[in-house]
Amino acid sequence: MPEMIFRVRWPDGKEANCYSPSLVIQDHFTPGQEYPVRIFLEKAETALGEASERVRARYGFPCSRALGQLQVIRQTCVPFLNRPDAQVSVVSFSF
Repeated sequence: MPEMIFRVRWPDGKEANCYSPSLVIQDHFTPGQEYPVRIFLEKAETALGEASERVRARYGFPCSRALGQLQVIRQTCVPFLNRPDAQVSVVSFSF
C-alpha cells in the first residue's frame, strides 16, 4: 500500500508530519486548506480509520501506526477545541 505523509500547521503555528498507510487522506483533506479544529479532528478520525481498515482488509490486522497517529492528533487538538477561531492547516502531502 502506498504510504503518505500529510503535513499540518496547528493553531499555535507549530507544524507536524502526520502518517497515513494509505492515500485515502487525499479524499478528506486538501493541501492549502484550513479547517476548524473540530472539523479537522472529525475528518482525521474518518480518514485514518478508513486507512487502518484498508490495511486490515489487505493484511488481516488494523494499522497500529495509523491508530497511533490518530491518538497524537486527538491529543494535539484538545487545547484548541474550545477556541472557535482555531484552525488547522493542511500544508502538504508527500509520498
